[in-house]
Amino acid sequence: MNRYPLWKNILVLLVVSLGVIFALPNIYGDDPALQITTEDGSPISVSTLDSVQDALEENEINFLASAIESDAIIVRFQNVESQLSAVRVLSEYLPYHVVALTLAPRTPALLKYFGLQPMSLGLDLRGGVHFLYQVDLDTAINQYLTNFEADLRTDLREAGIRNRIRINQDQIEIPIIEDSQYDLAGEVIRRLDPSLVVTTEDFGEDRGYLVSLSNTQITQRQNFAIQQNTITLRNRVNELGVAEPIVQRQGLNRIVVQLPGVQDPSQAERILGATATLEFRLVDFENDAFAADSSGRVPLNSILRLREDGSPVLLRRDVIVSGDQLTDASFAYSQGVPAVSVRLNNQGATRMLETTQANLNRPMAVLYIEEKPEIVNQDGEEIIINTREETVINTATIRGVFSSNFQITGVTPFEGQDLALLLRAGALATPIIKVEERTIGPSLGQDNIDKGKAAVIIGLLLVVFFMSIYYRVFGVVANIALLLNLVLIIALLSLLQASLTLPGIAGIVLTVGMAVDANVLIFERIKEEIANKNSPQASIRAGYEKAFSTIADANITTLIAALVLFSFGTGPIKGFAVTLALGIITSMFTAIIGTRALVNLIYGYRSPKSLSIGSLRRYAK
Repeated sequence: MNRYPLWKNILVLLVVSLGVIFALPNIYGDDPALQITTEDGSPISVSTLDSVQDALEENEINFLASAIESDAIIVRFQNVESQLSAVRVLSEYLPYHVVALTLAPRTPALLKYFGLQPMSLGLDLRGGVHFLYQVDLDTAINQYLTNFEADLRTDLREAGIRNRIRINQDQIEIPIIEDSQYDLAGEVIRRLDPSLVVTTEDFGEDRGYLVSLSNTQITQRQNFAIQQNTITLRNRVNELGVAEPIVQRQGLNRIVVQLPGVQDPSQAERILGATATLEFRLVDFENDAFAADSSGRVPLNSILRLREDGSPVLLRRDVIVSGDQLTDASFAYSQGVPAVSVRLNNQGATRMLETTQANLNRPMAVLYIEEKPEIVNQDGEEIIINTREETVINTATIRGVFSSNFQITGVTPFEGQDLALLLRAGALATPIIKVEERTIGPSLGQDNIDKGKAAVIIGLLLVVFFMSIYYRVFGVVANIALLLNLVLIIALLSLLQASLTLPGIAGIVLTVGMAVDANVLIFERIKEEIANKNSPQASIRAGYEKAFSTIADANITTLIAALVLFSFGTGPIKGFAVTLALGIITSMFTAIIGTRALVNLIYGYRSPKSLSIGSLRRYAK
């Protein structure tokens, strides 16, 4: 007899039950909603929730519910029209908050209590903003070369070697003025970094050296720039309060950023693409800034910069603290004035302490530096040009000694919030330029969902119809297993919170065909055994046992292909690979163990003389 032991039947029942429970949150659907968070990441207050409700009621915008969930206000609406009207109103009422379009699941409180949630939807299904950034790798290499030039200049000076070091394109030229110091200079240069490519060169009357980066150093620096920028962009996205963002490298020099639920790209673009940092410098109060500006003659140890109102100011050339020494920054009001609270690391705190001790009652300035890259055509080739803007945003007299914690004033609330966010999220390793932007509305996302559901349902119904007609009772068993397979795929996607995308839906449709294919192999093998005059019970057993190796081989090779796609693919390809891999795993369970359990329940407790498995004509001898 074909009977499973009790433990195996319980195992099948347990897996199916868990699959149904984990997939259950997906049947309730979503409400169009708004997610409201503070720009500086501070917790949402109940008074803000009251203000949101009052604003919506004042403008006669109907909403289903509003509540604070995970440091954000979630406002639910009946339809997309009300949602879009509300976002325009609340963006004006809440100037210092991020108001983002999203979808809020209708999951019942009981399921939420146990941590159950519907599967995550990708950008193409949920709607949102897609950015593609190109990283300026040439600038990254130039910055690296500049650092080496500064280190070499210092080492040569400390060794007493007179030279005319300079950067020429992608090389460092080091003419040695005194020929007697030539060999010593070579030792100093090579000691800095053995990986540097050092060659001898004649510079007119002076002998010297050419220093360039090795291919390994260039590759490492490029990879570092991509990785650092990816991390920084991910930090900035997290500061924006966007749920389930995607930030990943694409190709050699590009980074893709997807922000589901965000429909207004202006605020996200301003934060993501900015390359901003600060420098703290002493003010040169001994010289006249206006005279230096009009004459063009700047004192030797000073630099000339402009304030926001356009007036000139002289700053000392030496930097006290730079932006990379900041560990935290937050926006707040100090005595009613907008301010950015700054915290320094140990090195920066020590330097600031020494400076304030030695310069009491002298002015210190905060220099805001921003690089804005743009792509221009030059001789038919697209190149990136960086525009560097340096503005003195604050000048204050040092009235006391401080080190690691202090405040920057003289900024507007809007500027202060952006500045705090940028400093807290970190500076980009090298500038980036936006090369692509797409905004997908929630209505288009819903349209994609509807079309995806239609594709799955149509494919499923066609398969169900064919299997029921062609294989009769065994076809019905295969159809039940197919439905369970879809439930298990949805359950796994919900459990793992893997984003479902349009290519992912294509993977599910493909899985439907592959799951039935396994049953077709089993059923045809059973029919062959019956045609060979074996008993129905023996035919069932032989059909499952002999077809298993073929099914396993086919599914394992497909699973390997899915894993390769996931490892080397990006974006949509990963989405396809995830659902394909999960579908293969679940179909192996439902097509072999699941259908065998059902067949055992139907035929395992009796001795049938025949099986309802369709025509045996093709096997007739």
